Order: sequence, then structure tokens, then C-alpha cells
Amino acid sequence: MTDPRLPRPRGAVSQTLLDTLRRPAGSAVAPPPASFDPWSDDAQLALYACYELHYRGFADVDPAWEWDPGLIRVRAALEEAFLDVLRAGTGADEDAEAVLAPLLTEPDEGSGISHHLLRDGDLDQFREYVIHRSVYHLKEADPHALLIPRLTGRAKAAVVTVEFDEFGGGRAERMHATLFADLMRGLGLDDGYGHYLDRVPAAMLAVVNLMSTFGWHRGRRGMMVGHFAAAEISTPPSAARLARALDRLGVADPACALFYTEHVEADAVHEQLMRREVVATMLAEEPALEPDIVFGVQATELVEERFAEHVMTAWNNGRSSLLPPFA
Repeated sequence: MTDPRLPRPRGAVSQTLLDTLRRPAGSAVAPPPASFDPWSDDAQLALYACYELHYRGFADVDPAWEWDPGLIRVRAALEEAFLDVLRAGTGADEDAEAVLAPLLTEPDEGSGISHHLLRDGDLDQFREYVIHRSVYHLKEADPHALLIPRLTGRAKAAVVTVEFDEFGGGRAERMHATLFADLMRGLGLDDGYGHYLDRVPAAMLAVVNLMSTFGWHRGRRGMMVGHFAAAEISTPPSAARLARALDRLGVADPACALFYTEHVEADAVHEQLMRREVVATMLAEEPALEPDIVFGVQATELVEERFAEHVMTAWNNGRSSLLPPFA
């Protein structure tokens, strides 16, 4: 298992952070500037790098940085700025069922990435989409697993059931991250963890960072439940479209479609567990967390919509939605 190397900086915030991580843990850590754009490539990459220390880390970084107090303060500042723009972009609805209900219904005339790839997209665009999602799906179940010690009873049991499926029911070759790696190889892509990080823009990094922003804090467990429920509800229809898109594009390798066909069936069950066992139980036992659950749902929709807008704007203008490769 090869850990990824540090990415290239994208501005002053990430440059300072990445330079710091190349030094021994315990070195002085400069705070981020008083004003920066939390949606920017610079800020999202810096936040991603902070979180990655809790997952696979970086091959050229001292593992002791993971819980360095100075670095945690920097991460907290980046997190709070991210949460501020998320709150500014979401509504004030406090009814969890009301915000989840629209996710259960597919519009007659859908739009977005999966619809485009099914109807009009080409294979290069499908590969591009997979590159984007690699920073999410190669670690997808890990942030969600952080919910387990933060729940009790029925809610905990249901999350464990969902995660058991995500981790392949105990079979390494069936782990969803493994199935995604199989998809990548089938499309001629490198399946290395973090291999494409330098190509993935802020709009996708924000989708990944949201999971960690919620997951690494017990006080945000309601937000993480909202996020997890929204993700499980919205996955089956889009996964079905993407499986059909691969067929339309003539991708014959069954390993490619398996990642998506697995999610059609599995996440249909997961959606029921998340709504009936996790969300409903949390609302009954900790009703004060309902606004957090709602925010988790809305924030998930916001970052996914921003990502879809970024990709579709690029494709509609005849250009790549990825960052250009470094020379």
C-alpha cells in the first residue's frame, strides 16, 4: 500500500500549510489569513490536506502532525469558514422529513451529470467524471464510519448494517471502494489512492470535505446523519443511469458496471435504514438535533449542486472540468 504524496499548492493558504507539513511535527504553524474564499481551490485543498492526515496520510509527512495542536487550530479556522458559507447557502427549514421527501421523487425531465452521460456524454467525459469521484469513492465509507461511536441502540445498529455492506460484507473484493477501483482500471485509469488529487477542483473537494467536516466532530453527528441519509437516498437513481450510460458507450467489462449496479440494490435498502432507523430514532431520542439533520441534508445538496454546475458548465463550453495537468 503506497500512501499519496503531498499535492501541489493552489494559493497562499495551501502553500503555507503544505510547506509546514514538510517540516517536523511540532514546528510553528501559521494561521490562515483573516480573509479568504472558503470555496476556492486554495482553501478546499488546504482543508482536504488537514483531513487526509486522519485517513491515509501522505508519504512525505510526519504522522505526528495528525493531532498537532497548531495544525488543529488551522483546520478549525478553515472548517468554520466552510461552515459559514454552507449556512449562507442553505435554508432555514427545520423539518427533516420535509427536506428528505423531495429526494425520494425523480423528476420527469431530469438534468445533471448522470442524465447527460446517459443521453449525450462521451467516454472521455465519463472517465473525467470517474476521476472527480475517485477522491470520494476510494474513501467513501470511512468518514461515515465515524458515526458509529457517536450513536447508540437502533441508530448505531442501522449504521453498522449500512457500513457492513459498504465494506463488502467482510469480503475485501466486494468493498465498494474496491469496486470503484475496478471501475477505474476498466476505464484505463490509475486506481491509486489520491493519484488524481492535483486534477480535482474545489467543487469536488468540497463534496469530500463535507463528510469530514461533519464526521470528525461528535457535536455535528446530526449533520453527518443528514448527509448520510441524503447520500443514500439520492444514489440508486443516478447509479442506475450511470450503469446504462456505460452500456450505451460500449464498455463491455462487467467490472465497470458492477460498482453502479451494486449501489442500485444496496442503497435502496440503505435509504430505508437511514430514514426509518437512524433519522427517525435520532429525532425521537434527540429532537433538538433536527435542525442539524436538516442542515446536513441541505449542505449535501448544495455541494453536489455546485459540483454538477461546475462540470456541466465546462462540458457545455467544450472544455474539461478537471484542472489542467502540471507540466
